[in-house]
Amino acid sequence: MDGKEFSPIREPEVSEWQDSADLVIVGFGIAGASTALGGCESGASVLVLEKGSGINGTTTIAAGHFYLGGGTRPQLANDIEDSIEDMFNYLMANTPDPDVEKIRLYCEQSVDHFTWLEKQGVPFNDGFYQQKHVEQPTDECLIWSGNEKAWPVSEKARPAPRGHKVAIEGSGGGNLAMKKLLETAEKSGVRFQYNAAVKQLVINLSGRVVGVHYSQFGQSYFVRANKAVILAAGGFTMSSEMLREHCPRLAEEGVMKQGNPNDDGTGIQLGVSVGGVTAHMDGALITSPFYPPESLIKGILVNKHGNRFINEDCYHSRTTDACLKQAEGKAWLICDNAIFGRPLFGMQELVDAWETVEEMEQDLKLPRGELQKTLTSYNDFAKQGEDPEFHKHSDWLQPIVEPPFAAIQCSFNQSIYVGFTLGGLKVSIDGQVLDENSQPVPGLYAAGACASNIAQDGAGYSSGTCLGEASFFGRRAGKHGAALSEKNKQEKHKKVAIKTAAEV
Repeated sequence: MDGKEFSPIREPEVSEWQDSADLVIVGFGIAGASTALGGCESGASVLVLEKGSGINGTTTIAAGHFYLGGGTRPQLANDIEDSIEDMFNYLMANTPDPDVEKIRLYCEQSVDHFTWLEKQGVPFNDGFYQQKHVEQPTDECLIWSGNEKAWPVSEKARPAPRGHKVAIEGSGGGNLAMKKLLETAEKSGVRFQYNAAVKQLVINLSGRVVGVHYSQFGQSYFVRANKAVILAAGGFTMSSEMLREHCPRLAEEGVMKQGNPNDDGTGIQLGVSVGGVTAHMDGALITSPFYPPESLIKGILVNKHGNRFINEDCYHSRTTDACLKQAEGKAWLICDNAIFGRPLFGMQELVDAWETVEEMEQDLKLPRGELQKTLTSYNDFAKQGEDPEFHKHSDWLQPIVEPPFAAIQCSFNQSIYVGFTLGGLKVSIDGQVLDENSQPVPGLYAAGACASNIAQDGAGYSSGTCLGEASFFGRRAGKHGAALSEKNKQEKHKKVAIKTAAEV
């Protein structure tokens, strides 16, 4: 990936500008919306160029969780003790290559950010859904959305529920949040151009980004950014070429790509074209949750050797990440009649049921005696409420002894896996795109899925991290960009006929 397809245009080559704004934002998902509103609050004029025909980005298909804590109103309403330090320690423990400054700021300003989201019209109630679920079916706000109570993270930070879901029953929270943010943006004076595919950035002779070139219904437009261009165009989940280069496992046919058609890496490529560098491009969330029903968490995951390899009460993308790392990607969830239930999301199939563990072992072609040995050891400790090998929480420890015994398929390419990318442009704490020397590319920012901030891999992910960081750092990017001087602003913009792409 070298960004050559998106090579920038030099400003002298642009004979006429068709429009201008202080901030030109590429894309309007949760990051673009927060960027636009942050810019408006700081007095900037904002123009959004959205490639879709409306607001239909990836956020609109999200459940609507925001990972926030440190004493938010819903936490306090439910007597949840949480602190900035506990939230900080949790995110540090879950992040492979943590940016201490970003994580610290995100935690310190988390309560303020929750309040800000509500002020923009995003609704949250004070309900608390206490069961373990991938997407709570109610409109309740709080949920345990990560590895807070799971070992080893639970030993590094005091557990607290920090998933804050938008107040709507089921999984439509992301869509509702975007509707509310769009309404607020329109009332704030943000202008929109839909079906606007940004093709190139425009740079001046000193290398500063001063505008964009985009096409719309076959015609070509140039828009000048008086202060900054902000990339918020999503990840690269739908780019087969970029997936093969950076995330080969996610590229495989056995993984359903979660996103929208415009998550094609354009924002990242645009940033690279003017000297931006990327980070954590191999990072992806790939998951295949075997719960709910939550009773299945009392089962055990075993590999082709008949051995356990993780505490099953981890967040679903963490257990999935562990499954993917097993030999040949083979894994099964073993349970008995007392805890059996069919996975609600239908992502795994029941292999079969057997009257004895020995028969199960033979049919799964596991090494003779190994599964029996694994279960015997697990059951002996479970009776005592202990799991010395993987430290599964006592809430989920129950001997697996009641026949028939069942195996649920969790192997890669034999179960339904879904995933999306997490890597993107390297950015500062204020969203400035950074070059190979960690210096800002003048006039260019990035936020959301085309930038790399906190979320880096599936093993350390918590539901709500993407929406949380995208809205938080997007808002910062908008404010910081709006504070730039207007030295890019021309004294007079010419109004001329639109040129076609062929004429550019």
